[in-house]
Amino acid sequence: MILRTRGPGAEVTDARDGRDSRWEAHRTRRRRQLVEAALKAIRHHGAGVGMDEIAAQAGTSKTVLYRHLGDKAGLYGAVVQAVDETVLGDLQAAQQQGGDVVSRIEAMVRSYLALVQRDPEIYRFVMTRPLETTEGDPDDPVHRITDRISEQLAAAIRLHLVQTGRAEEAETLADAWGHGIVGLVRASADHFLTGASATQLSVDEAAHAVVELIRPALAGGPRT
Repeated sequence: MILRTRGPGAEVTDARDGRDSRWEAHRTRRRRQLVEAALKAIRHHGAGVGMDEIAAQAGTSKTVLYRHLGDKAGLYGAVVQAVDETVLGDLQAAQQQGGDVVSRIEAMVRSYLALVQRDPEIYRFVMTRPLETTEGDPDDPVHRITDRISEQLAAAIRLHLVQTGRAEEAETLADAWGHGIVGLVRASADHFLTGASATQLSVDEAAHAVVELIRPALAGGPRT
């Protein structure tokens, strides 16, 4: 039998590793709390909320905010990440409801619009880019969110096209339609948030209106 012994510094290393793990867990937990406080402050004060108001909501100082979240861009990125996780979770749940591809897409569109209706100031905060980020920048957090939503839509469309005998055009159409639907839904959401619509549609009505545009394209088999 071979007895394995630990070196004299092993206990010190284990203790340090344990402290590092606990500190990292604390930082993660504290960061989550500060992001939740930021979301509450945005809901209360609007998309133009300031760091002082967020710090007050969190019951702390701006110094603590900066320590855990970095600068204002870091705060913005953390809020966008939280919104991203919520949106994608809701979309995945909607996609799993079953039914044909049109029904699933309508459920996903409805889920997105419901979130906008439920949290309009959060939506404005994210989409109006209160910092230096610009639309079209590959590192733009909004760009990453919309890309991931588009990918989910494209996956559902691609599978449908393959299953209905349109495999040759599935890749091109699915990608274009996935991004197009996201653009259409975002434009609709922005339009209704500004109150510019003469007829205020419900979430269900708006989702149905969007889907009616794409239903004919998804119907039927291979094009001749």
